[in-house]
Amino acid sequence: MIRIGVLSDTHLMRWEDCDALAQRLMRKLWSEVDVVLHAGDIVNPDLLDCFGGKEVYAVRGNMDPPSPRLPNQRIVTFGGCRFGMVHGWGSPEGIEERVVGAFAGEELDVIIYGHSHLPICREVEGILLLNPGSATDRRKAPFHSVGLIEIDDNLSGRILRLDW
Repeated sequence: MIRIGVLSDTHLMRWEDCDALAQRLMRKLWSEVDVVLHAGDIVNPDLLDCFGGKEVYAVRGNMDPPSPRLPNQRIVTFGGCRFGMVHGWGSPEGIEERVVGAFAGEELDVIIYGHSHLPICREVEGILLLNPGSATDRRKAPFHSVGLIEIDDNLSGRILRLDW
């Protein structure tokens, strides 16, 4: 089984806050993840180095400076499943259509996105769409959250509510 931790819109500036968030996630909800995906608005790129040596893939959000480490979108493969990653843009209304459209012509199993801070995990036309919400800045979301995807004989994803 492959376990993938997913987060977005962390908006953390201080290294101490980055490290504290990563350590809490790794000790509690993500103790068995193999890889971490971040869908942008990282703000402090040091966060990507705080996950105990786990492989981390990320994309650039609208709050992130340009960086070769943060493409605007990317495709990664785990366990034979293709993941499209993009931050998202514009109003929360219609964001699903926009992020799906960003990968037009690609055969994907999952699209990971952020931007709206609203957690979503649902299948649309055979593609799992997952927006993990935000672990640090819930805005209009009902709770702070991250995502978890598991790949074994099946592909499944879920939103994990943070109660800390």
